[in-house]
Amino acid sequence: MTKLYKAGILGTGSCLPQRKLTNAELENIVQTSDEWIVQRTGIRERRIIDDDTPVSKLAAKAAENAISDAGIPREEIGLIIGATLTPDYLCPTLACAVQKELGLSGVSAFDMNAACTGFVYALNVAQQFIENGTHRYVLIVAAEALSRVTDYQDRKTCVLFGDGAGAVVVGRVEDDTGIVSCVTGAQGELGHNLTVPCLYATEEDLAKRNEGKKQVIWMDGSEVFTFAARIMADATLRVVSSAQLTMGDVEYIFPHQANARIIQNAVKRLQYPIERVYSNLEYTGNISAASIPVCLDEASRAGILKKGDRIVLVAFGGGLTYGAMLLNWSR
Repeated sequence: MTKLYKAGILGTGSCLPQRKLTNAELENIVQTSDEWIVQRTGIRERRIIDDDTPVSKLAAKAAENAISDAGIPREEIGLIIGATLTPDYLCPTLACAVQKELGLSGVSAFDMNAACTGFVYALNVAQQFIENGTHRYVLIVAAEALSRVTDYQDRKTCVLFGDGAGAVVVGRVEDDTGIVSCVTGAQGELGHNLTVPCLYATEEDLAKRNEGKKQVIWMDGSEVFTFAARIMADATLRVVSSAQLTMGDVEYIFPHQANARIIQNAVKRLQYPIERVYSNLEYTGNISAASIPVCLDEASRAGILKKGDRIVLVAFGGGLTYGAMLLNWSR
């Protein structure tokens, strides 16, 4: 199909829970220490959602902020895409819950689950709807309540994860800005290295968890680290080279905020300046699909990003999935 329009990000928004879970508090919950956590992950605190708050509330607030930032009438949104692995319900979806909160009855809405890569996947899907003229505006909402699937007796994982929501409005932009290229993929044969059971789990998978803890995250940290550092560097190089550019042409990288050592390892492979890699991991932890849009919102509102800046978004996640996108900032 012939491309009719150029797609780009018109507005950003985010919403983090007020409650903070610090490393000092985790020292009282599980056998760990602030020094160990910081050295291994780069995380000092993470935000945790209240027990009585649905994650869709965070998502709706982030969406409202993104719509306001884009300066468009919300009634002109033609599609809502939710990106999450921790929805309040399997049905109705996060996207449908956000649609209800925004008063957009009748607007198409569906969820995607590519775990931590979910936002990049969703942005790639939204791009198609904008470029072929199906919709003028698409709202993407990435929201996670990972604390609800975290075993706080498992010190290998409980130090990593936090909660939050990020959103963007995608729409038509000038030809010299917007999305340039995208690479996505998955290696399902490695999926057993990071799992969160839902309605079924093998005996082998249950045996990896503490007794009575079925629907919690389990991860083979060393295997995921090896995959993540390699694939984030490879995907970044692929998406940049596909646009006939080099890393020297890229102003900023926005990586998934999983672990400081993974980011540092990937950046070293790329021989890219670490000071041009955006990170808020220190005070958010890993918020899965929400991590990149939250970072984009922070950087945009702080004036770090300027119109025309060439940036790369890159992520990996459970599945195992990965994705990278090159775009020229449209704001």
